[in-house]
Formats: sequence, C-alpha cells, structure tokens
Amino acid sequence: MPVSLLLTNVSAVSILLFGLGMSYAAQSEQTGDPLAPVCSKTAPREIRRRPGETPILQYHDPACDSDKLMTPRTNDLIDLTPVPDRWRIVEALGYPVNWQDPYHGMNPLKGDRPVFGQDWFINFNASSSSTLDYRRIPLAREASGVNHGNTLLRSGNQLFFNQNFSFDAIVYKGDTVFRPPDYQFRFTPVINYNRTDHHGFADNSAFAVQALFVEKYLRDASDHYDFDSIRIGIQPFTSDFRGFLLLDQQLGIRLFGTRDNNIFQYNIAWLRRFKKRNRLNDPGAGLANNDVLIANLYWQDLLVSGFTSQVTLAYNRNREQGTRIIADELSTRTPARFQNNVQHDYDVVYLGYNGDGHIGRVNLTGSFYYVIGTESDGTFVDSETDVNALFAASEISVDFDWIRLKFSALHASGDDDPFDNNARGFDGIFQQPVFAGTVFSFFNRQRLPLAGNRISLKRKNALFNSLRSLDDPGQSNFTNPGLNLIGVGADFDVLPELRISLQANQLWFDETESLEAVFGKQNIASNIGQDFSVAAIYRPFATQNLIISLSAAMLVPGQGYRDIYDGRLAYSMFSSFILNY
Repeated sequence: MPVSLLLTNVSAVSILLFGLGMSYAAQSEQTGDPLAPVCSKTAPREIRRRPGETPILQYHDPACDSDKLMTPRTNDLIDLTPVPDRWRIVEALGYPVNWQDPYHGMNPLKGDRPVFGQDWFINFNASSSSTLDYRRIPLAREASGVNHGNTLLRSGNQLFFNQNFSFDAIVYKGDTVFRPPDYQFRFTPVINYNRTDHHGFADNSAFAVQALFVEKYLRDASDHYDFDSIRIGIQPFTSDFRGFLLLDQQLGIRLFGTRDNNIFQYNIAWLRRFKKRNRLNDPGAGLANNDVLIANLYWQDLLVSGFTSQVTLAYNRNREQGTRIIADELSTRTPARFQNNVQHDYDVVYLGYNGDGHIGRVNLTGSFYYVIGTESDGTFVDSETDVNALFAASEISVDFDWIRLKFSALHASGDDDPFDNNARGFDGIFQQPVFAGTVFSFFNRQRLPLAGNRISLKRKNALFNSLRSLDDPGQSNFTNPGLNLIGVGADFDVLPELRISLQANQLWFDETESLEAVFGKQNIASNIGQDFSVAAIYRPFATQNLIISLSAAMLVPGQGYRDIYDGRLAYSMFSSFILNY
C-alpha cells in the first residue's frame, strides 16, 4: 500500500474519533452526570455552631462514600434460619458448659441455659461476709430493778467479729428479658457466727431464713409489657429509696406491677415481722404480733425528667410487750426504773413522699414522713397517748469528673414532754438508712445503750434516737429525743476498682426532756457531737465477686453526749471481706 494512502486512512480515522469524542462531550454537557447533583466534589465541612443549638443534619447519599458498606439486599436475608432461644446461639459458637465460672461459658447455675424443661432456670448465689470491728463504745451493766444512773455507762474497748454464710437459690420459669418470670421460687438461708472480746470472749451463733417465697406472674396489663405479679412468703421489702421507714425481710403477701410503659410502679403488701437474733430472722422465736399494711407508688419523670417521685401509705399495728419507763415527773435527782413485759399496743399511720434522681447535673434525694395514731399506754405514762410526729431528710450531690460532693440534712422530731398524753418523737418501723455515711459512720453503725441496759439510745445500723426496748427492738417508741443532723461528704473514684469516701456529720438531740426523765437530771445539752469517718471500698476485679472495705470513724463528744456518757472519744475501726459467687 502506498505511504500516501496509509496516511490518508489514519487521518480519516483520527478525525472520526475526534468527532465522536466531541459529540459525547456535548451530550454530557446537556444531560449531566447522574451523580453530579448529589455527590459533592469536596468532603462536607462541619459547620461551626453555637453551644446548646441543635445541628442541621445534611443528607449524604451512601453511593458518594466509597468507605461505606453497601446496604444488604432483601434477597440476601431469605436463607437466614431463626434461633428459638438465646442459649443455642452460645452453643453454636462452641462455648462449653462451665459450672464453676459465673462469667465465661455456659453456666446452668447462673441461668445461662435451662436446667430442666424448655424454660426452667436456676440462679444460685453463695456469699461469705466477714467483719472485724474494733471499737470504743459506751458499755452498760445489767440492772436488776433500779437504774443507778449514768454511773453504769462507761466507755470500753471491744473487739467484735461477725461471720455470715448465705446461700441464695432461685428457680424460675419463663423468659425474663422483657417481663418478670412466670413462676419464681426463692430460698435464702444464712448461718451466722459472732464473737465479742470484752473481759473474756462471748460466742454466739444463729441460723436464719432471710427469704422463702413463691412468685406468680398474673397477667399482662398492656402492650408495653406492663404486668401484675404476686409474691407470698418471707421476702425483702423497702419502703423508700433510702430505707428510712422500713427495710427488712418479713413474712408477707405482696402485689406489685407496672403501668403506662413502666412509668408507674406500685406495691401493695401485708407484712408480719420476725423476731430477730443477731439482726437476722429467728424462725425458732416465731412471729411478732406486729403487722404492717403498706402501699406505695413510684412515678418516673414527674414534672422533671430524670427524677422519680414516690408516695407511701403505711399502717403499723403492734400488740407486743415492751419496757415501761417509770420516772418521777417532779423529781430531778431520781433516775428512772424499768418495768419489763408491759403491754405496749399502738396503731399508727405513716404518710410519706420520697424523691430520687437528678435535676440537671444536681443529684437529689428527699424524704418526708408524717405519723399519726394512738398508743394504749405511753412509754412514760399509763394512759392512752396520741402520736403526732414528723421526719424530713435530704441529700444533694454534684459530680465533678471522678469526685462527688454531698450535703445531707435530717430532722426527726423529738418529744418535749414525756409525761403528757402526746407523743411527738418520730420513729420508723425497722429502718436501715443508706444516708450520711451509712454504716461507715460511727453514729449510724454502733448501738448506744442507756442506763441499766434496758433500753437503747439508738439501735445498731440506725439513726433515730428512739429509746427502744431491748426486749423487742422492733417495737417503735414515739416518746424520744429525736435527732437533727447536718453533714458534708465526698466520694472519690480513684480507680474503677477503688472508691474512697469521707463524711463529717454534726448531731443534735431535737428535745432532751425524755432523756432528763430517764436520768433524773435537768439541763442535758442537745449537742451530741461531731462524727467523722473515712472508708475505702476496693473491688479488685471490678465486679461484685470480691469486695474489701476498710473504715475508721470517731465521735467527738459534745456536751449532750458527755451528760449521758463519759467524755472519752468514741471510735470504731472495722474491715469487711465479702466473697460472692
């Protein structure tokens, strides 16, 4: 082929290709890239906004981002096989059955898979709690008939050891992810041993049953898994968020449930107290003739989101015997005498409001109770007495990163005339308050006896100065000096496993006339003293399996404490070692 003809053909082909390219470019300019209006050539820039304003969300087509995965097609999901229960997923992953480890593997003792049938599970827990407490507290000798005044009350050192072994077995039926179990059976026995070293050793042991109940799921109350259930037997019950009125394990019948997508929770219960031994239920001693009818209602996010309100109505009927305090109203030098096994009947009604939650960044807990009723015989008088008393407490705290600062205040009214027919001293039913240092504070943790060791100024693990009888510590007494408390504290979460707590409380008697009648002396001061405590709680595995607590607390005596006891510094140092499975 001649060279000229070859060059001519190449030129023609080049011209043809150039023309086609220009035509496609022109067509692209007319029709446009289909993704051009959607995909931006530059990455979207984050627009600066003012604090507190809601950002404007812009749509970005997933096809514009090559890093994102494609949306799965519906056809890809057709071959998926449904799994009827959760434990088969774990089996498919190859995890073996593990009876020893509560966290890893398939443990039938922790409800990871059914033990029998298709939906019957077991949850088994075992706990060992060891406490060693070295303390200097007021000690009292037994008085046979006549109280010899505060000469019998002198501070002494004690070493106290307490060991509890508890076992908790729960058998339940049903899927409990979104609803309570259809049936639940629970049994919690406790074996206790304790020893006190004070001028010799005193050993004591007890067997207790802290829970033994059956629970039945009654019905669905709405499409949101609201429900009604009933529980019969020995069961725990808490009247409020902090246990100011009632926190105990009692025999009873309880109806409970939720409404309006769990916004409301309610409890209606009849309870009868067990007599106690070493602060545990004593099944051998029988039931006390002391009944409680109680109803409460929790309302989440009432008025303020994040804050739960609760109202309580409780009726306490007591027909037990107690201790009568026989004092001379006209004498200022004769201490009171004590008469045991005296019938002390009373019927009282508690009206209460409690709140717990946060308002913004401020955490708030509040409690208010008003009690009204009658006593057939008063504590100091042999005639009918009208009960009229009130209680209020609040704790405010604010978190600053790993530090929480707390402020606490409490008022329990006292009786200003023990010889009239009005009892104005507030007392709960069986309280164990989580407040103002809890059991780490000296005043909360320790029992303080009064002359003759017939009555206590206050019970162990309680705050109220109730002057309760030792014959029946569960029996309320509404002729008492009351309590005023102001406290400040701080929690430091030094590590995820370690918390250090500091607490300082100032304590006063609200009224001292009942104490003056007991001791036959006038002008007992109201200042109890200052309570300082420090505690360290260490969870080495960041779980509840092992909890080690160390605490030191002291009460710097005020004039009112010195008027009753001696002026020596009262203190306690204790360690607690809890092992849970």
